[in-house]
Amino acid sequence: MATFQYIAKDAAGNEKRGTIEAGDRAGAIAAVRAQGLMPTALGEVRQPAPPPAAKPAKPGKKKPSVAPAKKAGKGGAMSKEINIKLPQWMRGKIKTKVLTQFTRQLATLVNSGLPLMRGIEVLKRQMKDPQMKEALDGIGENIAAGGTFSEALTIYPKIFDNLYINMVKAGEAGGVLEVVLGRLAEFAEKSEKIKNKVKGAMIYPIVVLVAAIGITAFLLVAVIPKFKQVFNDMLGGEALPAITQAVIDMSEWVQHNGLTLAIIVVAFIVIKKIVGKTEAGATFYDWVSLHAPVTGTLVQRTAVSRVTRTLGTLLSSGVPILQSLVIVRDTTGNRIVSNALQNVHDAVKEGEGMTQPLSQCSVFPPMVVSMVEVGEETGALADMLTRIANTYDDEVDNAVAGMTAAIEPALIIVLAVVVGTIVIAMFLPMIKIISSVSGAAG
Repeated sequence: MATFQYIAKDAAGNEKRGTIEAGDRAGAIAAVRAQGLMPTALGEVRQPAPPPAAKPAKPGKKKPSVAPAKKAGKGGAMSKEINIKLPQWMRGKIKTKVLTQFTRQLATLVNSGLPLMRGIEVLKRQMKDPQMKEALDGIGENIAAGGTFSEALTIYPKIFDNLYINMVKAGEAGGVLEVVLGRLAEFAEKSEKIKNKVKGAMIYPIVVLVAAIGITAFLLVAVIPKFKQVFNDMLGGEALPAITQAVIDMSEWVQHNGLTLAIIVVAFIVIKKIVGKTEAGATFYDWVSLHAPVTGTLVQRTAVSRVTRTLGTLLSSGVPILQSLVIVRDTTGNRIVSNALQNVHDAVKEGEGMTQPLSQCSVFPPMVVSMVEVGEETGALADMLTRIANTYDDEVDNAVAGMTAAIEPALIIVLAVVVGTIVIAMFLPMIKIISSVSGAAG
């Protein structure tokens, strides 16, 4: 029997550490999971070999001292301090596109009758991403040693999250792994599609905003000072129009306080990040994101779509409701929504339904609450949640299109007003100068 040290999470998502004895790695994983824990890292405890100096060699008898030295050298890597942390290459996240493509291809191969191990080997040979390729190599070795696919995935938590692992586990238990893999691929594709739409919609407004700031800064710092010198030379200190003087004053303030302004901006960003790392600060930011005047509706609809699709996918794959709620709670990315789901979890754990706690959270509209109630009453909750997600995917599309249609012209108008104001402010004195020159020539 070997001793293994593990890091795992319980049903509430709390981290647990400990040791366990088992015949091999697969048995250790199974033993940890038998305790109701989800292993995230596992390593065998190797007993260090005794140092060569433990038994001093007698004069003339060097052979006994050489043998232990060789033994220690051979097991030197095993006798080091126990470290069950994941390798460095495994700590970074791979692209969603890579994981989605792998899942879709594996589902196709398994559905075609190819054994799982054979499918993993095929995909490993054609995999270009080095992190994913090394992960597939480790997964294949774990399965070959007698472990299950879901148990092998737990060794790579940075690549395969709890949602992925639990759905695969449910697929293995129900004998429908290829179906679950297909659902996982579909879920990832739709989630990535929504994310890309939101990002794509924000590209143009951000470009226009950056251009507006850059042009304004250039005019204030480089152009207006030259006009100021011309006005002083040509008008001899005569009073300037109010709008011109205001623009010149702003230009001088920016020139003299540019460093201060940059420090204020950097300090604001740093303070925001520091506050965001606290529980209260992060909760406040999440609340603001849900209630912001322009983007709040989009954030709320995206959150509802993600929660309902994730929960519906888990339930339809056979994952128990309490475990599904914990997984969804940990993957929302918004503490307000997570707290609401925790209340739902507690209510379901006490034998109640999901409707009441959902209705108490402003994140979920009444229509969503009503559809969930119907799903619970009819026993088709998973199907109802998927329908809600599809509906809100369409609403997210409409919200993105509407927000883009409103923001783009608004930013263009702002840019035109700012630049136009500066241009008019500079040309008003020029008109006066031209009039003076014409009058003098007449």
